[in-house]
Amino acid sequence: MTQTAAGFENLIGYYEPPVQELIVIDEVLSAMVGVEGRYISIKTLRGKKDEIINFLVDPSMDLALQELAKRIFPLCRSFLLINQFVESRSQFQNGLVNHAFSAALREFLLDYQALVAQLEHQFRLGRLSLQGLWFYCQPMLRSMQALSTVIQKASANSFSGSAVLNLLQSQAKAMAGDNAVRLLLEKMTQCASRAYMSILERWVYEGVIDDPYGEFFIAEDKSLQKESLTKDYDAKYWRQRYSLKDGIPSFLANAAGTILTTGKYLNVLRECGHNVQVPPSENSKLMSFGSNHHYLECIKAAYNFASGELVNLIKEKYDLTGKLRSIKHYLLLDQGDFLVHFMDIARDELAKKPDEVSVEKLQSLLDLALRTTAASVDPYHEGLTCIVVHWPLSIVLSRKALTNYQLIFRFLFHCKHVDRQLCGAWQTHQGVRALNTRGTAISRSSLLCRSMLKFINSLLHYLTFEVIEPNWHVMYTRLQSANSIDEVIQHHDFFLDKCLRECLLLLPELLKKVEKLKSMCLQYAAATQWLISSSIVLHSPDESKANSLGTKQSKSGQVLKSTTRNSAVTDSILKFEKDFDTELQSLGSILSSSSQAEPYLAHLAKWILGVKLEHNGL
Repeated sequence: MTQTAAGFENLIGYYEPPVQELIVIDEVLSAMVGVEGRYISIKTLRGKKDEIINFLVDPSMDLALQELAKRIFPLCRSFLLINQFVESRSQFQNGLVNHAFSAALREFLLDYQALVAQLEHQFRLGRLSLQGLWFYCQPMLRSMQALSTVIQKASANSFSGSAVLNLLQSQAKAMAGDNAVRLLLEKMTQCASRAYMSILERWVYEGVIDDPYGEFFIAEDKSLQKESLTKDYDAKYWRQRYSLKDGIPSFLANAAGTILTTGKYLNVLRECGHNVQVPPSENSKLMSFGSNHHYLECIKAAYNFASGELVNLIKEKYDLTGKLRSIKHYLLLDQGDFLVHFMDIARDELAKKPDEVSVEKLQSLLDLALRTTAASVDPYHEGLTCIVVHWPLSIVLSRKALTNYQLIFRFLFHCKHVDRQLCGAWQTHQGVRALNTRGTAISRSSLLCRSMLKFINSLLHYLTFEVIEPNWHVMYTRLQSANSIDEVIQHHDFFLDKCLRECLLLLPELLKKVEKLKSMCLQYAAATQWLISSSIVLHSPDESKANSLGTKQSKSGQVLKSTTRNSAVTDSILKFEKDFDTELQSLGSILSSSSQAEPYLAHLAKWILGVKLEHNGL
């Protein structure tokens, strides 16, 4: 706001209006470049947020000349604001974008000062009136005011980096009705963005963040190292080593995710000692952006290169599918003979309490099982250890992924263990087949053992052939057509999540029922030897002459005879049978009711209900 002032020496009002006009033109031209005159002074007042620049004129000046001069003062004020911004923001500590913007403003001010010099030349030739000066200043006035609006907002909010670019771009859109001003602001945006685009260029072409003043919208957490993938369950390295910050430039907002991913992929390639330089045919300069969106095409090309190179590296050089197949052999128990042999030779060690088990001994037994079974032909069998993850496969086979594999393995392995114990119980029953056990506790025990075996075999069949195998083939097919490592991770994680859920490991109520049934089977298998031995008594040959039915001559001359020795044996078997049948019916009911929400449970329900019907003699 322009104010009048008193106290001017040699008041201009003493001169005639034509003379006053000449004096005013001269002083206005000086004010246009920030120089005070005798009759026009410049006062700067400190406001709460910024500085207020006022122009004071000699109150004795002709009123018509005052009005014309006041029209030009906004131009003078804009020059001072822009010039102050250039001087204060040219230092690099204010950021590369502010530095580039200041350089563009300096170039603009040179053009402005050239205009003032031309006007002054016309004035010296006597060809310039104050009205003419106002006429020539109008186009520049609009541009200067638009720029001063931008820098005032930028200064008040201490903008830097993408905030400056967004401010310039939004201001350019706001000036859509004034083509000249819009073009000027777009040019300023491009000039200011060059430094930013150079940062972007290094990131999408080399995977390097060269951002000394923290202006880029991608942050790097150097505390997260790739080695953490083998320990960190949340795989923070892949998700948080590089991340998006607030303040993404609006012209890059839609491509921000692609930009982040491109650099991440290039970084993995570098960590693997692979060439990370985007080929020249796809390496176009990203020094500016425009309405043709060529820069977006360059970013997309860089992404396609980085993504394709990394996927090929993971699939071919590091043979991801081969590693996954090997994991399937061992952790998903696809290699049957290896498991049987391992359980045979490690039986004593596995029977110990967890804190008493020797990991070193188990490792040696594992190695022995691998070398002496069909697993020896697997090129990756030597990689099967108690702890295994190697870069860059650890991106896919992270600690979380391996933990999920281990959860499935433990469940399958325990089911196999239960099956093995029940098979031992069944063999014990077969040892007394020559005896006439019909109607005895042994006969009833034999039926119960068969039902338990049927249950555990049905469960294993469901887990392997209804869950793991079909889901594995779906994942394997999808991996062949995956175009990026993130797609690979997505397909792999989806496979594991689906297997965990369909194997009941994410369904606590059902899992608790299954575990209880398995526990009953183990308790029964452990008690089988006692049940059988307690149901059989030894007789001499003389005592058995009267009744030879159901007898068998032993090598020592004694005869084995089935008998009901006491009611405790029968009661124990009946209790096992009742508890098992109750839990089996309960599980079948839950599966039937849950299969509406979880359709895959219908397959398990079919097998479990089949066991129940067979156990009931139907």
